Amino acid sequence: MPSNYQRVRRFSERLAETLTPEDSTLQSMPDASPAKWHLAHTTWFFETFLVGRFDREQSGYQAVDPAYAVLFNSYYNTVGEQFPRAQRGLISRPTLGEALDYRKRVDEAVERLEAQALFDEPEVRGILEVGLHHEQQHQELLLTDIRHALSQNPLDPVYRPEPLRDSEPTPLDWVAFDGGVVPIGHTGEGFAYDNEYPRHDALVPPFELATRPVTCGEYQQFIRDGGYETPMHWLAEGWATVQAEGWRGPLYWRREPDGEYTQFTLAGRVPIDPHAPVTCLSYFEADAYARWVGARLPTEQEWETACLAPPATGGLQENQPVRGGFVDELLEASQGVQPALAGVCGGGQDKKFTTPLVAMRGEVWEWTASPYTPYPGYRAAEGALGEYNGKFMVNQQVLRGGSCATSSDHLRATYRNFFPTSARWQFSGVRLAR
Repeated sequence: MPSNYQRVRRFSERLAETLTPEDSTLQSMPDASPAKWHLAHTTWFFETFLVGRFDREQSGYQAVDPAYAVLFNSYYNTVGEQFPRAQRGLISRPTLGEALDYRKRVDEAVERLEAQALFDEPEVRGILEVGLHHEQQHQELLLTDIRHALSQNPLDPVYRPEPLRDSEPTPLDWVAFDGGVVPIGHTGEGFAYDNEYPRHDALVPPFELATRPVTCGEYQQFIRDGGYETPMHWLAEGWATVQAEGWRGPLYWRREPDGEYTQFTLAGRVPIDPHAPVTCLSYFEADAYARWVGARLPTEQEWETACLAPPATGGLQENQPVRGGFVDELLEASQGVQPALAGVCGGGQDKKFTTPLVAMRGEVWEWTASPYTPYPGYRAAEGALGEYNGKFMVNQQVLRGGSCATSSDHLRATYRNFFPTSARWQFSGVRLAR
C-alpha cells in the first residue's frame, strides 16, 4: 500500500484516538459533523470513487454496507441520495468501532489495487491523490467540529491535554509591494484543486501587507473600545448578524468576573494569550476590525503576490518546503493545536524571524476581501468530482494561508479555502492590508 496513503489514513485515526464513542457522535450545529462521520465519509470517498470502480472489475468488490452510500455521501448529487446534513448526529449506528472496521476493510481493498499494479494508471493515481487531500481537509474539520461540540459542555472537556505554545511579542510592521500585472493561480506542477486554475494575469495596484496576523491583545482593544457596539465599523449584514447572534467577542471567548478573557480550546478553557493570533473570527469581524484600525483586508491576489514574493521579503516559491505551525508538526512536538507566533516564519529555510512576513502559512487562516468566484476561463471537472468546488462559488469569501489544524503537506501558495461570511468556528483570523 502506498506509504503516503497509510500515513494520511492513520493520522485521521490518531486525531480521533482521544475521543470516546459518545464524543464521536456529537453534532453541535448543522455546519459541523460528528467525528465518526468524518472517519466514515473519507472512507466512503475511497470506496465510491476508487475501490468501487476499479477493484470490482478485478476481484468483485462488494460494498461493506449498501446503506453507507447514503449515510456518508456529503453532497455528491451525481452519485446518489444523501442523508440530511443537519441530522448526522442522529447516526448512532454504525458504531465508532464499526466505522473504524469500515476504514480497515476499504484500506485492504486499496491494498489489493496496489497488488494489481493499478496505481500505474494515471486515472487511479489522480483519484488517490484527490482522496488523500480530501481526507486532510476532513482532518481539519474533525478538529474544528469537535472543538465546537465540546465547547457546548459546561465541564469544558479537554480533547488533548497538551501544553499550549508560548507566544512572544512581535511588533507589527508593513511590507510594501509594487504590484503590477502578476500571474495568479497554479502553474500545473504538482497537485492542485480545480479552483486554483487556470493561471491568469491580474492587475494588482501597489499595496502594503502587515508583517503578521492581528493578535488577541490587539483584538481585545477593539472590544474594549466598543467595537461590537459601534455600527459604523460594520458592514450592514455584519451589524445585523452581531445584533441577532449577540456577538460580543470571538467565538469561544468569555469575559470572566475579574474582567479578563479566557477562551475554550482543544486543550480546554485557558487564559487568552495576548501575543497569539486571534482566531475564530467571522469575515464580518475581520472586516470590522480592519476598518476600526484604519486598514482593510487584502485581496486574495495581493495575498498570493506577497506569499510568492522573493524570500528576502518573506515570500515562498510555489514548491518550496513550508515551515510553520501545522497540526502534524505540532502533535509530533506535543505542542498542542493552538496558533502562536513564536519562532514561526512565513519564508526562508528556518524557523527564526529571518524575513518580514511572519506566519504566512500555517497558524491561522486569513480572511481576504475577495469573494469566492471562478478564475477567468474556469471549467469544473467532468463527472462527480466536478462537484467538489465549482458549485460552491457563491456567497463565500476566500481565506488563505492554512492554520494550526492544517497538515504541512496539504498547502500551496495558490490554495483557496472558502467559507460563508458569518462562519467563525474555524481557525480564521486577519492580516491587515493598506
